[in-house]
Amino acid sequence: MMIDSHIHTEFSEDSEMKIEHALQQSKKIGIGITLTEHVDFNFSKGTDIIFDIEKYFKNYEKYRSESLMLGIEIGMQQNCLERNREITSNHPFDYVIGSIHIVDSEDIYYPEFYIGKTKKEAFEQYFECMIENVNQYDFIDSLGHIDYISRYANYDDNEIYYHEFNEYINEVLKAIIKNKKVMEINTRRLGGKKAYDNLTSIYKAYSQIGGKYVTIGSDAHRAEDIAKNYNEAIRICEICNLKPVYFKKRKMEYISL
Repeated sequence: MMIDSHIHTEFSEDSEMKIEHALQQSKKIGIGITLTEHVDFNFSKGTDIIFDIEKYFKNYEKYRSESLMLGIEIGMQQNCLERNREITSNHPFDYVIGSIHIVDSEDIYYPEFYIGKTKKEAFEQYFECMIENVNQYDFIDSLGHIDYISRYANYDDNEIYYHEFNEYINEVLKAIIKNKKVMEINTRRLGGKKAYDNLTSIYKAYSQIGGKYVTIGSDAHRAEDIAKNYNEAIRICEICNLKPVYFKKRKMEYISL
């Protein structure tokens, strides 16, 4: 069974999706799902974005099955490394995504992060932060959306070109492989040819460096977006000789194509 390993329901601050709607869509399209609610400590001006984890398991445990896993997406920062480690070790998550949403205490969702910076400066700062955190966060399962910055940067061209940032990207990929983690293929932007082509270049590099496995996640916040652009992610797997996987009880499981 195919698995969409990155989905946010109403337990995440930025989603209103009901689990019943997620399950209906999952059944309709014949795909399994992993819920990955947001936790971002010290998010903006010291605030925390966190959900009620005990309630999450209490409410959703009855839905847990071979086709529905309960995970978490944590925002990686050095100033909350141990808090994130504690959360993931003290709860029975199936899967843990580590993501970069904050760079040097600034939220890269907002235009303020980019003021006074060239694209090169902003993107290099982003990747430097990613390298530092991937090396330290040895308890995640997968690195989420390597191209997150491309969603929100406000330059004329927000794409990540591997040939421009390969020195930084390679360090990220080497850290993932060294720590025996995997990459996520986030499908959010795969509907655009430029994004698809540029991300394919990154996953080719991942494979050439020694990467073997990827999770696939839509980052859906609405039921209708579950498994969106999934076929494009499968095509990247085939082109780059990567094996799609998902996690259950923190153990990697293979997906048959």
